[in-house]
Amino acid sequence: MSAHMDIYLRPTPNIDADNENIIEAARRLTTGCSSDQQRAMKLFYFVRDEIKYNVYMISVFIEDFRASRILEWGKGYCVQKAVLLAALGRASGIPSRLVFAKIKNHKLPAHILEMTGTNIFPRHGYNQLFLGGKWVSAAATFDKELCEKNGLPTVEFDGRSNAVLPERDLKGEPFIEYVEKFTPRDDLPFEWIARKISTMVGPDKRPWFHRDTSKGGSMGADITS
Repeated sequence: MSAHMDIYLRPTPNIDADNENIIEAARRLTTGCSSDQQRAMKLFYFVRDEIKYNVYMISVFIEDFRASRILEWGKGYCVQKAVLLAALGRASGIPSRLVFAKIKNHKLPAHILEMTGTNIFPRHGYNQLFLGGKWVSAAATFDKELCEKNGLPTVEFDGRSNAVLPERDLKGEPFIEYVEKFTPRDDLPFEWIARKISTMVGPDKRPWFHRDTSKGGSMGADITS
């Protein structure tokens, strides 16, 4: 492994790949795997399906993005899930980094659209894992149960080909549109994220663990730029 790749294996305060619970989870999930591709697939599907997607988990406090905390909670939104996958990847010896994009969700549920005031999300987070001599994209965002409930396609990952959110739903209608992609990061660019999402959720937003918690709350503002 070349020296410039070391930054994608190191733990950070949020990508805490040296946390004992992260290490144990990575070991348990990848037992019996004989290649990085197999290990990456096991980790991807764990984060995709066992860490349930929950948009209400958005926070503007950095401690709510720590991988070990997301693992304990068992839920998170796209950025939190990406941080966890990066930590599990690094704990398994797979160079892992974070990628961000500005996306438009054409299938955003009406109650979320009412709260956010827009279907454009400026800081969608996912991963790139270094596999087979190249960076492979992996978006473990929406869990299978959520996709099946809402008639949406699941993202499938084989450890070799890019697996990002699909452009079309199962009916062939527009689903996710990647408006802009940003430079990959070796660590969580929290301030860059928080400046933008605070306009969406307010300056004091903590995770809402249950949808009922959101009643009376507002996540609406102009976040399109």
